Amino acid sequence: MTDRVVLAYSGGLDTSVAIGWIGEATGAEVIAVAVDVGQGGEDLETVRQRALDCGAVEAYVADAREEFAAGYCMPALQANALYMDAYPLVSAVSRPVIVKHLVAAAQQFGATTVAHGCTGKGNDQVRFEVGIQTLGPDLQCIAPVRDLALTREKAIAYAEANGLPIITTKKNPFSIDQNVWGRAVETGYLEDIWNGPTKDVYDYTDDPGFPPAPDEVVITFEQGVPTAIDGQAVTPLEAIQIMNQRAGAQGVGRIDIVEDRLVGIKSREIYEAPGAMALIAAHRELENVTLEREQARFKKTVGQRWTELVYDGQWFSPLKKSLDAFIADTQQMVSGDIRMQLHGGKATVTGRRSETSLYDFNLATYDEGDSFDQSQAKGFIELFGMSSKVASARDQRLGL
Repeated sequence: MTDRVVLAYSGGLDTSVAIGWIGEATGAEVIAVAVDVGQGGEDLETVRQRALDCGAVEAYVADAREEFAAGYCMPALQANALYMDAYPLVSAVSRPVIVKHLVAAAQQFGATTVAHGCTGKGNDQVRFEVGIQTLGPDLQCIAPVRDLALTREKAIAYAEANGLPIITTKKNPFSIDQNVWGRAVETGYLEDIWNGPTKDVYDYTDDPGFPPAPDEVVITFEQGVPTAIDGQAVTPLEAIQIMNQRAGAQGVGRIDIVEDRLVGIKSREIYEAPGAMALIAAHRELENVTLEREQARFKKTVGQRWTELVYDGQWFSPLKKSLDAFIADTQQMVSGDIRMQLHGGKATVTGRRSETSLYDFNLATYDEGDSFDQSQAKGFIELFGMSSKVASARDQRLGL
């Protein structure tokens, strides 16, 4: 039986050319797998037909938008996942769901190898291959751009020589990866980190310098997941899509960062994630209301480690699974409403309410109704500072 290779297929130049390129280089048949995680563009049937026209023996397509939103974006939201305190894992969080479908297709079609279109410089090669090896330990991985020297120039020449049904004459100056959780833009003139981004970089957001009238929105959460917007029930996917539109119209979620890649180099990245950033801001504030202090402090440490694991391609790792359990436990009381004002690039929380709130008005108020016994504060302070006081007395006695 002829060997088969499952290819992560986008429908673009490189992966379309890779179908024939892999066949010629390895002698294997190629099964193209396209996974829709909300990247927009062409419909799945068009992408599927193009794969077949480019020489794939099978083309597997999956609408994974709901799965991606509920099973991957929501855990990132519950973790308040921001790599380097800025990047909401736009690309990183999408790779595991794609990997899941690649491995399933390999098992369904009897493939021995999985291929992806990543280069040797980026993070995604690690995310794909570690995930594939974890879910399908017997599968091999190849990367045509990295392993088979498939440059863009070679890809264009191959497509033209073989009459492939793809456009090869235009070159976007940027490398773009997008899904419902956000949009990542790099390369081109952005590689000079002194250059500011121009308006053609952006697509998900409007210019925050010229915003429309302020937009007030109320987001309802149940156990850390948005379930309604302005009182209207929503699925996780709908929540992200609605907030992408509303926050994006106000220019919320533009990120310009020099990022530490897993492979050890620094890379300048532009991100747009209006829905993700607005939802994370709302979720974080609801946690401020509903999580106990020590639990909240420790969750920040867990959330940061969770974020690093996902960024580094360890979605399916034992540690990530253990951290998932902790984060899920913290979300049991994270329910309620957050009111936000979206305007001029900012998502500002202006109101909070929750049946599981730990905010006690009578303890917090300085006015009539104050139930806090201030007489207890003096003794608390003496005990709280006791260890430092004793250590300081010793140091002064020794002249330190």
